[in-house]
Amino acid sequence: MLSRDGRPAPLGDAIAHYGRIAKSLHILRLADEPGYRRQIKAQANLQEGRHSLARKIFHGRSGQLYQRYQDGMEDQIGALGLVLNAVVLFNTRYMDAAVNQLRTDGFDVRDEDVARLSPFVRQHINMLGRYSFKLPVLPGGMRPLRDKDATDGEPTRYVGAGPAPGVSAA
Repeated sequence: MLSRDGRPAPLGDAIAHYGRIAKSLHILRLADEPGYRRQIKAQANLQEGRHSLARKIFHGRSGQLYQRYQDGMEDQIGALGLVLNAVVLFNTRYMDAAVNQLRTDGFDVRDEDVARLSPFVRQHINMLGRYSFKLPVLPGGMRPLRDKDATDGEPTRYVGAGPAPGVSAA
């Protein structure tokens, strides 16, 4: 019996005090170790980036679940998770391709800089508009990376496919 008449029994009180030990150790570690604080902040920033992307994707009806039954809500949350994972996969693949292309072009890309990249970027994604679910034929399996030096009339660089189709390598 952990409580009696709305008040904790001695055993319940002891369990509550025992649970406070881990919280106190965490607070002391936050106060004493700057590296631990940075680690906690990095994890919090990562989670906030994920939540921010999810809010951007889930923009309809102001991000509110509107189904009256639990199965419908679970379907909405499942669809959100699927789209969120697809965006993260897309971003990860193209960020990896861009880093590899920079390294191939002779740029010094440090691993500690790559470790700070986040797949939760979303500025390049149009959340509104028309969507096509037909799979396009893409050389090398990916869309072309933009060449920052190219003008509007010049072709873009294709990832992993050499020159763009119909473009000479010279």
